[in-house]
Amino acid sequence: MQMNSAPHLLAEDRPEYERILADALRHARERPDLDGVGDRLNAEQLRTRALDATAFITSAAATEYEHYVKARAELRASAAGASEEAPGTAEGEAERTGAGTVAVITALAPVLAGTAALIFLLFGYLLKAVSPSLAFAATMVTAGWVFASVAAAAILMAAIGLLVTALRNGATALPAVDEGGELPEEVARAREAWRHALLERGILPFLRDSLADPTAGPAARIPHPSPDRIPKIGYSRPAFSGPQDGPSAGPRPTFTSPDFTSPDFGGPEHRPE
Repeated sequence: MQMNSAPHLLAEDRPEYERILADALRHARERPDLDGVGDRLNAEQLRTRALDATAFITSAAATEYEHYVKARAELRASAAGASEEAPGTAEGEAERTGAGTVAVITALAPVLAGTAALIFLLFGYLLKAVSPSLAFAATMVTAGWVFASVAAAAILMAAIGLLVTALRNGATALPAVDEGGELPEEVARAREAWRHALLERGILPFLRDSLADPTAGPAARIPHPSPDRIPKIGYSRPAFSGPQDGPSAGPRPTFTSPDFTSPDFGGPEHRPE
């Protein structure tokens, strides 16, 4: 079924309208003015009618909806303006470049230092195993432990840098405007006012009028044809029967075989005269 869309109801607010309608129908039996649900029209029929009349229903709360949309648009505009602010001076550009270089060095330092530590320690201990008195082996082992300490310090600094960056981004994050996030107080009040007006002045009166509509047929009186009243579709074989006796039926002609007699043969005394 193709539903009408209200020109003043934005597409992003359509699910909210359908949710409020569903809640009203779910708790309809708890309201004395909607106790006729299921007698004349069931919940699904009422829902279909309300969705088809979206433009009419939402117009009852047009003032509150306009205020809500305006407050939400102002919030989004301020959030977008804050996100577009960026340093336009050479100092700001240099600061961002320097921050990027530091980030690269912080990421590469643990890898390089750890690799160097592994190489020096491996060769140092191999040389000490071959020749314990070799002084160069002890120097390589010492250098390996130095690089290992540098790698550990670089890993610690990288972890601290990531933590600081996460805290900074969290502090400068923009407020969410979606349904799952917490809205600012002004926008939240405007949305709640629209919801209340939509329910009390739009959805509930429409449902009451639909139930009181004398042309609305009862939901439980849908006729079901009995099997003997269902027309048979298809072709049947014609019935053939023998000829019937009637006024025009006459006696059937009978046929008898001709009588043949053999000629009489005898002597001369029996010749015909």
